[in-house]
Amino acid sequence: MSEKTHVGLKWVMRAGYGSRGVIYTIIGGLALLAAFKSTQASGTKDALAALRDEPYGVPALFAIGIGLLAYLVWRVTAGVKDVEDQGTDPKGLIARIGQITTGLIHGGIGVSVLALALSGKNSGGDSTEDWTQKLMSMPMGRYIVAAIALILLGAGVYYAYKGWSGKYKGHLARTQFTESIDPVLTIGLVVYGIMMALVAGSLGYAALTANPEQAGGLGEALQSLRGMAFGRFLLGGAGLGLIGFAVYNFVEAGYRVVPKFSDPDIRTLMD
Repeated sequence: MSEKTHVGLKWVMRAGYGSRGVIYTIIGGLALLAAFKSTQASGTKDALAALRDEPYGVPALFAIGIGLLAYLVWRVTAGVKDVEDQGTDPKGLIARIGQITTGLIHGGIGVSVLALALSGKNSGGDSTEDWTQKLMSMPMGRYIVAAIALILLGAGVYYAYKGWSGKYKGHLARTQFTESIDPVLTIGLVVYGIMMALVAGSLGYAALTANPEQAGGLGEALQSLRGMAFGRFLLGGAGLGLIGFAVYNFVEAGYRVVPKFSDPDIRTLMD
């Protein structure tokens, strides 16, 4: 890649992580609000629908949608061109496939965000339940849903491990700011991993019982915390954790170290 391409890809990467940060700021903030008020915790779909009703909500949705498409470009390019030096051994190839897969998922979310901005329609219901029902109506549908649940569970475990072990520190530049904010990043990654595991559990149970109504997304996972003992505290903690994950994405946008086009002498939080 040329130097000009590197610069362009870096800004695409920043737009992508920034958009993720905005989404989880909204979801975490609404969860925190729901912990202390008689409102329901919101998942991605409802949180973005709520944003549309705010002043300048539609332009914000357009910006988020375009940013998520930028994230798609960044992750697919990173996986195909191996700009992060994952390598071609089995471990590296799995990591690169994971990059492409997460890019495609977020690209799909980006398209739905742009559709929401254009149409202003919120179809209502649980989108996770909707697509689970569609998948289950296909041949081998239960097994497809079960496989998705296992992939999400693996991703959740990975995010939690990444936060707990500090593995993420190897690709963040060391500055006074990143050093001071580091504990927030750890908590954010661990909480996000736990929430993904809860979503995976609901999908797995839906596949086991052949009942798509058991499938729930992030909003339902947050709401389930509220029904537990000390539920308001758990929900509030999850909300703060998701805001921490949003901060992690913002930090990634500004301080991510990419081997193929970052200064080779740059110090990371791992150093």
